Amino acid sequence: MNMTLAGNAPWVTSTTDLPPALEIVTLEQTVIVSWNQFVYAEGAEDEIRIAFTSHDIVVRGSGLDPLLHAIAAHRAVSIRQSMRAERFATNATRFISEIHMRKVEEK
Repeated sequence: MNMTLAGNAPWVTSTTDLPPALEIVTLEQTVIVSWNQFVYAEGAEDEIRIAFTSHDIVVRGSGLDPLLHAIAAHRAVSIRQSMRAERFATNATRFISEIHMRKVEEK
């Protein structure tokens, strides 16, 4: 599997194979969710909502359009919350300021 960082973006995508899972790294925890559980994604340049059968995820930041496309194509391998210093770097046009994960409760 060939992987690439999207410029200075805090996510990794696969350029060849479809990865089996998405790794989500926040400052507090890491969650790995299978792409088999993917339901949908929506969003814009500053916020993306990703729904899996097990988790609802909201990603906030800047320059997130390419991430949304990578998620829709199941090419995203890993996303991580940017450190504070990374967000304030002069060249930081793409960053993730917040990732909120909520575990979906079974009914």
